[in-house]
Amino acid sequence: MIYVTRKAHFNAAHRLHNSNKSDKWNRETFGKCNNPNWHGHNYTIEVTVAGTVNPETGYVIDLGDLKGIIQKRILDKCDHKNLNLEVPFLEGIIPSTENLVKAFFQELEDDIYEASYGDSKLYSVKLFETERNLAEYRPNPSI
Repeated sequence: MIYVTRKAHFNAAHRLHNSNKSDKWNRETFGKCNNPNWHGHNYTIEVTVAGTVNPETGYVIDLGDLKGIIQKRILDKCDHKNLNLEVPFLEGIIPSTENLVKAFFQELEDDIYEASYGDSKLYSVKLFETERNLAEYRPNPSI
């Protein structure tokens, strides 16, 4: 199995807030991340595709295709946006790094499957909220 990863960057604002809980609970639970005026991050996303090499191309997936998919499905929709208010596929979720990375995986999965070769599949998505904080979503770690 070969693993191919593409990295991209985007900037976005969000607020961690559970509307089913009190303002006090939200302030105590989320601290500065519950700022009613939002706050922002310089995110880094890493998208990994796993599979075998296509003998005709030498690729698991064409990195140009992967770049285009990430641009279309994530960056065009999220870069310089408010993740709580402006991104339809994130509607109704608390935009924690953990929730975002799963939503991003789901947003990318079909396009990557269509663009990859043979048995290649989206393996994982990592999202760095800061240099020190990241979440990874990998629903099928056995592939």
